[in-house]
Amino acid sequence: MRDGEQTPGVSLTVDEKIRIASALDELGVNTIEAGFPATSPGELKAISEIASLGLKSEVCALARSSQQDIDLALGTGVGCIHTFIATSDIHLKHKLKMTRDQALQKAVEGITYAKEHGVVVEFSAEDATRTELGYLLRVYAAAQDAGADRINVPDTVGAMIPKAMGYLVGRIAQSTKVPISVHCHNDFGMAEANSLASVENGASQIHVTVNGLGERAGNASLEEVVMSLHSFYGIKTSIATRRICPTSQLVSRLTGIPVQPNKAIVGENAFAHESGIHVHGVLRSAATYEALTPEMVGSTRRIVLGKHTGAHAISAKLGEMGIRTTEAHVSEISQRIKKIGDMGKRITDADLVAIAEAVIGKVPKGKRRLELVNLTVVTGDRTIPTASLALIVDGKQVEGSSIGDGPVDAAIRTIKDVVKEFGKVELKEYRLEAITGGSDAVAEVTVKVTDDLGNLTTARGVSTDIVMASVEAMIEAINRLYAKRKKEGGKPSD
Repeated sequence: MRDGEQTPGVSLTVDEKIRIASALDELGVNTIEAGFPATSPGELKAISEIASLGLKSEVCALARSSQQDIDLALGTGVGCIHTFIATSDIHLKHKLKMTRDQALQKAVEGITYAKEHGVVVEFSAEDATRTELGYLLRVYAAAQDAGADRINVPDTVGAMIPKAMGYLVGRIAQSTKVPISVHCHNDFGMAEANSLASVENGASQIHVTVNGLGERAGNASLEEVVMSLHSFYGIKTSIATRRICPTSQLVSRLTGIPVQPNKAIVGENAFAHESGIHVHGVLRSAATYEALTPEMVGSTRRIVLGKHTGAHAISAKLGEMGIRTTEAHVSEISQRIKKIGDMGKRITDADLVAIAEAVIGKVPKGKRRLELVNLTVVTGDRTIPTASLALIVDGKQVEGSSIGDGPVDAAIRTIKDVVKEFGKVELKEYRLEAITGGSDAVAEVTVKVTDDLGNLTTARGVSTDIVMASVEAMIEAINRLYAKRKKEGGKPSD
């Protein structure tokens, strides 16, 4: 929580910190580093309230190696204090203005003072991975002798690679007996790998943040570290893995930091499949394209529709929605989805339903008298909207053009003119609905059309192009009228 809240732009209220702490406790984390009491009165209050909740997790407060900081931490009632001092030459020279011996003495004094007050003490040599190895080993040996319960190895600026991190932790493990902890930053995208390399070489505790939040590029991500330990190493942590995604979502909401869609384990796309080959495999056996199941982390599998989607995915998705289709229906629905996907549009479930209903409701191919060949619409500020189209009517190509009050009106007028010799039709009702938001939304047009015999039909068209959706709806409605006329022997309907 402490380093997570140090994410630029994140500032949590006391109540929000309490909600997150409670969620972390339910998740099963061993220790919650609730904050840095010296930061502000609000931070001090939040840590004190979290410490008083009676959580199963150990509650820890951060303190510099100074009596004043440690007293503030002790005053919160926490059971653990994480005290630290920088040890790299660059920090000693430019930040602390201390010698190596002075820093070592301050480290020992801080640990000794905290231990005298009966709390668990974790000690960090800040910027350990850029500290000269011989001196770092001296510092950790002195920390152990002073009574530190855990020693932490921070890769403060994320400057390590796994092989080097593993080597460093291994060397420290050879010279100390207390548990080793690691705190890895993600500046080079190595935080999780460095954490796992540390475990391989003797570390028994890993500092993590939910969603990988933290200073700069963040810290090692809880979800990635935990699931890697479980899956690759067979190490079962105390984490209730089914709580991982709900906790991730809570932290995202409260911090205002969205989780990137392709984030491992908890991202929106972590268990989403679009490619036809992948979906086909997953529908038969999830293990074909999933290394772990979404249920393990409290997530769900999603079949995403787009230009890569195959017929199996569409058929399965429609089946889940209770929509019955034929192979021909699925084929046409698939073609439409691919066309929309090629335009860069994401197809939602609502889009799919609208497309499917439009396709399923069409007059069967053998009974259709009208088919669109092509359509051209011209419009603009100083141009009278004009539509030109070609239709196949009873096997014969017929062409025409008309002007109108707008491109939709021009297109509908043209259709009416082209088919008038086969039967007069009138548009009685026109309704347009954008299925999803945005300028590229899939539009659903519903029309009611009558003929000169009094028959009335309703049909819908679906497209990202409003004009095309309107034309599709009109052509489908007229096909239905013709089908009704044929069925009723050309007599007016009731």
